[in-house]
Amino acid sequence: MAQVTITINAREYTVACGDGEEANIIKLANILDEKAKLLTANGNQINENMLLAMVGLLVADELIDARHGVFPEPRVQTVEKIVERVVEKEVEPDLSPLDEKMAQSVSEVEKQLKNLISYIES
Repeated sequence: MAQVTITINAREYTVACGDGEEANIIKLANILDEKAKLLTANGNQINENMLLAMVGLLVADELIDARHGVFPEPRVQTVEKIVERVVEKEVEPDLSPLDEKMAQSVSEVEKQLKNLISYIES
């Protein structure tokens, strides 16, 4: 099994991956790093766990849009409002404005991010 070091928000993480998957893992990490930079570009101070959760929300929103082949404006605005609230108040996101399927997807991403964070910190 291979290992690769990725950087997200100027912090390095060593991640195990399958042999030959290193380049793909780095490519994926670069996408996450770009999202983190967008969220912190205005000098926003966000704790690491919350930042990774918000990055997950943005990526999950893009994934759902890509799966549907459309980019509905209300959904994007709703996610942006959630992210803005989280940034300003550092509270758990209120998923009630989202449709049930998207709320489930976002909740699953949040769980996976928490598991990843726990794994990284251990």
